[in-house]
This record gives sequence, structure tokens and C-alpha cells, in this order.
Amino acid sequence: MLPERAYEGPEPASTVRRLQKLTEQCVRSLPACCGAVATLSGGEAERRASATHPDLAALVSVQLDAGDGPIPTALDTGRPVDAEDLLTEERWPDYRAMALGSGVRASVTLPFHRAGIDITLNLYAFRPGSLEDAVHGPAVVLGEEITAGLARDRRYRAALTEVGQLSTALRSRPVIDQAGGIVMHVLGCGADEAHGVLRRISQLTNRRLADVASGVVRSRGRDLEKELARLAALRPRPSARSGGTT
Repeated sequence: MLPERAYEGPEPASTVRRLQKLTEQCVRSLPACCGAVATLSGGEAERRASATHPDLAALVSVQLDAGDGPIPTALDTGRPVDAEDLLTEERWPDYRAMALGSGVRASVTLPFHRAGIDITLNLYAFRPGSLEDAVHGPAVVLGEEITAGLARDRRYRAALTEVGQLSTALRSRPVIDQAGGIVMHVLGCGADEAHGVLRRISQLTNRRLADVASGVVRSRGRDLEKELARLAALRPRPSARSGGTT
């Protein structure tokens, strides 16, 4: 099995639409559910959220700002978090106060994780104890399907990125080999040492190896020895260690 590749690019707009579809389907499939919010995070991507009602989005923000609530708890434990009656609940004071102020008496948070993606599906109800079956109902199936689909999308985008990088490397290879030949001729060295010289120039000048190679090819290696001497002078010298006499 191939290893999972991390994808660190921005999530496309279609991701938000799929999260929105997830929340809407959950509300339709659970008669007691008055609204839902789905959140997505993972990797370097910005956290996304989609709510069936604008007021419910604030219930997510208060939890993430405080680092306390059903969402952080579910993400930490990897298990559903059921708050049967927020009026008598003793956990998460900030979240409880805002939820009760919105008329919400019960909530269930379902976490899903796959391929570096963390999704929470947060279900809300006006009546206490009315979501107790949600942890085994259709919302779980819907959440698993959406999570698997988004993970496949990320793997596909990661593969496309890698293909693009490989294509760029293949296009750059002839220029790098040509530059290596010029360095071998100018310095009278072998192939490995010549490529090592190009890599050192790339590191010292903070330029891509392909750009360094293109410059060497354009100049035909003229003044290469002077450039190497200048870069060598700029390299930080190791500090002398102080020592006492015995």
C-alpha cells in the first residue's frame, strides 16, 4: 500500500458545499434535530465550517476560541460526545450559556477522521434527550461517506501536485546535466563533485538548483571560479572554541 501523502493546499469551494449538504441531510434524516454544523480541519488547511443556521456557527466559534466544548472533546478522544440536557450539564460553561441562549437544550458531536482529515458533525435539538439515538443513526453513515469522499479528493490533489513537481524536475534535468558538464570542464573535477558544486551554489544563494544551472549554461562557466571564491568568503565561519591552558 502506498503511503498517504499530506496535502497542504487550500480546500476548494466544493468542500464547503459538501459540508453544507451533509448538515442539511442530517437535519432531514433526524426529526428531533433543529440544526447542524459540520467542521473540517487537518494539515495546513484553514478550518472550515458549514451551518444550517447562522446562529449555530457561533456555537462552534465559542468552543474553538476557548478550546473547551463538545468539539474539542470529540477531537481529543475520537469518540461521540452526547450532551443530553445542557440545562443540567456541568461541562463547558461558555458553550452551555450560548447554546441555552439560542434555545438549544441538547447536542451530539460526532467525530470522523481519515487521511489527515478531521470532521465533526454537530447536531442540535430543542428538547433534552431527543438526540440519544443519533450516535447510531444515519448521521454516522452520512458523516463517514463525506469524510471518505473528501479524503479521496485530497489524495487526488496531492497526486496532481506531485505529478506537476516531477514534470518540472524532468524538464530541468537536461539543463542541470549540461551545467554539470560545464563545471567539470572549468574545475577539472568529476560528475559527482560538479553536481555538488551546483547544489552548494543553490544553497548559498537561496536559488533553485534549476535556476543556478540555467545561469551556468548561459554564462558557459565564465567567472565560475571567482563566484565560488566569493560565496566561500561569505559562508559563516565556525566560531573558535575557547579553552584554558592546563
